[in-house]
Amino acid sequence: MTTIPVILDVDTGVDDALAILFAVAHPEIDVLGISCVAGNASLERVVQNTLRILDVANAPDIPVAAGARRPLIERARDASHVHGEGGLGTLRLPPSERTALPISSVELMHQLIQDSERPVTLVALAPQTNLALLLRQYPDITSKIERIVFMGGSASVGNATAVAEFNVWHDPEAAAIVLDSGVPTFMYGLDVFNQVAVAEEVAVALLEHETTLGRTVGSLLTNRVNAGPDSATVYSGLIGDAGAVCALVDPGALRTQIRPVRVELAGYGRGQTLVDMRQTAGEDLMHGLADVWETAEIALDVDVPRYTALFLKTLGLA
Repeated sequence: MTTIPVILDVDTGVDDALAILFAVAHPEIDVLGISCVAGNASLERVVQNTLRILDVANAPDIPVAAGARRPLIERARDASHVHGEGGLGTLRLPPSERTALPISSVELMHQLIQDSERPVTLVALAPQTNLALLLRQYPDITSKIERIVFMGGSASVGNATAVAEFNVWHDPEAAAIVLDSGVPTFMYGLDVFNQVAVAEEVAVALLEHETTLGRTVGSLLTNRVNAGPDSATVYSGLIGDAGAVCALVDPGALRTQIRPVRVELAGYGRGQTLVDMRQTAGEDLMHGLADVWETAEIALDVDVPRYTALFLKTLGLA
């Protein structure tokens, strides 16, 4: 069986954890290493959460390294209203005997890409600070990167703001650098992220599963999200970042288009991924007024039952 050599870049909160579990379990994915960045939680918590989730997955000795503590320009932002103080909701896991490598994420990614016999797919499930630093420090490495699949952005609404998705909004300059790198990019954004959910009765039943893996997945899926400052928490059941990893092995479940895209870097729209969905040229193009846009493959719709079934089956929970 041909496998896909992958490096995961994570800010391990609830949905990154689900993505790691899926990636390790799927036979067509070869996780070469995991790069950690601050985002859903502090860098220290992200690293510890990642190591503990690898224990739950009964993963082999996958190298893990810590990267950026904050975005390229702005301060780090807190996402505890979604992921809890520890980053994994109410889930509590014992400390891991695994340790992170004493090198940076950038050096780990560079080493793994250089050593790989085949081009590597980078799967960014977090703010893209580490990837931007890699691409700026080692620009020649792009020839050995197959593509960059990132969970981030939106062709419609935002979640961090009315127009911006959290991962891109957290470090928009980094996202812009990645899009401008010349590496083929695939955007798994909120248009599909917000659709793929496991039914509540299924997730609740997993809380009583006979395996630690099953109970862990149940706890992560049933993590309730604060819907607003004056609102009650709500069940979402989203597999979240795991959907972007599903896209590696079952792209046919997605409806995608290759479209011009850019990241807004100023004003209220800062962090928005503007996706040009026009079918004909507008006045800006007709009169040579358009700014530079990059091109990416954008996921616009998803077969939800197909991805939820793939997720649960891969983990042996269906």
